[in-house]
Amino acid sequence: MEGRIGAVIILVSEEGDIHRINSIITEHSDMVLGRQGIPLRERSCNVISLVLEGDTDRMGSLTGSLGRLPGVKVKSVLAG
Repeated sequence: MEGRIGAVIILVSEEGDIHRINSIITEHSDMVLGRQGIPLRERSCNVISLVLEGDTDRMGSLTGSLGRLPGVKVKSVLAG
């Protein structure tokens, strides 16, 4: 697949449903080039970073689905 390159930062608080987050990311796994998870214990949250390649509609579907979950904040940037 060739499309736009994007980066997504997902902040997950303690009340975030990590199983649902993983399920949504898996549903969009054809776009995922890289993924990294970092626990921030001192802040009681986790950070997941994604590097994506795909069209803007599919990236919007991923970030929108994640952003509607309780305890989850999503920020994204697109390039190219």
